[in-house]
Amino acid sequence: MPMGLADSMPMRRDPRALAARYAQVRAATLALAAPLSAEDQCVQSMPDASPVKWHLAHTSWFFETVVLRPHLPGYEVFDPAFAQLFNSYYVSLGPRHPRPQRGLLTRPSLQQVLDYRAHVDAGIAALLRQGGGEALPLLELGLHHEQQHQELLLTDVKHLFSLNPLLPAWGDAGPHPAADAARSGGWSTFTSQEALIGHAGEGFAFDNETPRHPVRLQPFALADDLVSCGEYLAFINDGGYRRPELWLSDGWSTVMAQDWQAPLYWNLADAQQPRLFTLAGEQALDPAAPVCHLSFYEAAAYAEWAGHRLPTEFEWEAAVSRSSELRQGFGAVWQWTRSSYDPYPGFRTWTGAISEYNGKFMVGQLVLRGGSCATPEGHSRASYRNFFPPAARWQFAGIRLARDL
Repeated sequence: MPMGLADSMPMRRDPRALAARYAQVRAATLALAAPLSAEDQCVQSMPDASPVKWHLAHTSWFFETVVLRPHLPGYEVFDPAFAQLFNSYYVSLGPRHPRPQRGLLTRPSLQQVLDYRAHVDAGIAALLRQGGGEALPLLELGLHHEQQHQELLLTDVKHLFSLNPLLPAWGDAGPHPAADAARSGGWSTFTSQEALIGHAGEGFAFDNETPRHPVRLQPFALADDLVSCGEYLAFINDGGYRRPELWLSDGWSTVMAQDWQAPLYWNLADAQQPRLFTLAGEQALDPAAPVCHLSFYEAAAYAEWAGHRLPTEFEWEAAVSRSSELRQGFGAVWQWTRSSYDPYPGFRTWTGAISEYNGKFMVGQLVLRGGSCATPEGHSRASYRNFFPPAARWQFAGIRLARDL
């Protein structure tokens, strides 16, 4: 059994309850793909994104490879070729199709991928009828893994559709961060403290959320509200994208190289009526809504312009765990922190096939906290650590400011 994994999910050992949760999560993925045509689901808009069809297949590959093949006697794989086509980054599990070329996989067809999902679902049902045994923690991990891909599916579709001149909509009411009517403009202050950071041991957690450990924090304050589109527009109008003194060196080089002038999906052609692309199509920009689709570089530049800074991930977790004044901590946008994605003291990766899940990415990335409007309900928690390279913009990422006291 992978080290520590069985202890991270003591609440779901009933195979019947796990079967119901499995059915719910798998159905939710298909529901996200339902509005899309076969053509929509095959295209890859950039190397960092994946086609919807690939997401549907890869999540099934995970269950087949990690859960069914080792734990269901007599299980027969759906198609041996899928092991290479839909492996993501598990080097120890064999060769992988190049990530930038996933959009070239016109075969297998979408229907074959759906048949693959049904085949895997039948295998999981058979496994659970036998009780599941040591596979139950791995099955739970697979469900959280699929929820991660549900969010990626939406962000990848949004990027894809934004490049289509027709500006198509995924749906009439696609996920989008909404304004908070209770915005106050206030700050929550925190005294010097020793905060316990990381997963507390109840419920599921990924390996990168452990072990729980103390961190000494100096006095600080966090903004009660997320930075809004209107506030970020003021930064733009004050020349924010033309002032190198506000930017980290790599950030300024990226602004120049990619000609950034506004957040991803913003349309400022009409300065009086800014618009932005959403999963529901192009809409008028709401100045009160949280700004999103920012890179770390943009978040850091805005914080410099505003005379503040970004929080560390430890300040963020301590504040969200203790203050009831912080609004939209979850469910609006992921919030950039000033913390590099590093292992906690005493961190150990899981063992076995899933040893490559998180630890191998702990270099050159920044931590985001919270969760977004595209994060599945119930998937977020205070100790959750998301991570992306500093130039990434296609995720629902925004800003909560911090300052020293």
